[in-house]
Amino acid sequence: MLPPFLQTRDEVRIVSPSSAIDNALIDNAKHILSAWGLHVSEGEFAREQFGRFAGTPQQRIYDLQNALDDPNVRAIICSRGGYGLMQIIDCIDFERFERNPKWLVGFSDITVLHNAISHLHIATIHSGMAQMLCEQLQTEQPIAMLKNILFGNIPDYIIENQQLNHTGNTDGKIIGGNLSVLFGLRGTPFDLNFENKILLIEDIGEKPHHIDRMLQNLRISGVFASLSGLLVGQFTDCEEDTQMRRSIYEMIAHCTRNCDYPVCFNFPAGHTDCNLPLILGANCNLKVNEKNAILKYW
Repeated sequence: MLPPFLQTRDEVRIVSPSSAIDNALIDNAKHILSAWGLHVSEGEFAREQFGRFAGTPQQRIYDLQNALDDPNVRAIICSRGGYGLMQIIDCIDFERFERNPKWLVGFSDITVLHNAISHLHIATIHSGMAQMLCEQLQTEQPIAMLKNILFGNIPDYIIENQQLNHTGNTDGKIIGGNLSVLFGLRGTPFDLNFENKILLIEDIGEKPHHIDRMLQNLRISGVFASLSGLLVGQFTDCEEDTQMRRSIYEMIAHCTRNCDYPVCFNFPAGHTDCNLPLILGANCNLKVNEKNAILKYW
């Protein structure tokens, strides 16, 4: 289910459910979203700092719950990721949100929220947040695409072919996000239903042997075998380890070598300047051929 697309003067709320953020990034993000014709509010504790976190658990729960429940809020923009949502996700009540869906925007640690909302069969947007809005020109592709999606102009994606790509054509719904966060949610009520889904994975700053450990979990548990497609995003600041005998992308290719579905490597999503927004939970078609990979929503 897609939440209603935004219209001019709709209210969007900036909240900080994870790590603390520089106040200037919130100020600048509000300015940019206002320039889109939106009414921008912020959580009461969006600028708080409690150690590395954006407020105490109780403050972060309050702001997130209030944004989810408020019928006037049409989209929730998370200010940043980092770490923190695992501490509070089981304290969040999605009952009112389910009755009155709205767009949820974010990535990295916000993968926790994407997972939780996926159980409600409501679409969310995997996208850059306040920092992206502040540091990139408004004409750059990730920001332009985010604005278009929020206002109902859904893009197509054409990605150059990569040597490790696996050709194929599939329909499905995209799920996933940050691999470490997905791994941390395995075995919890917020674990994903991977059956016949197109999985997106990306990460930052992880050792290759740790990435391989997470990949082997997905392989041994049957996750890779159950998918209908795979989008391999950016693994930023993950220094390759020659002792592993395979690169990170080669590890992923090896784990999925017997899977008969399209795999698109080097998809521009993750902790990178070109972090293209993706609608998680929406129906799409992924076609990988010898020339390129094409992703279209329908």
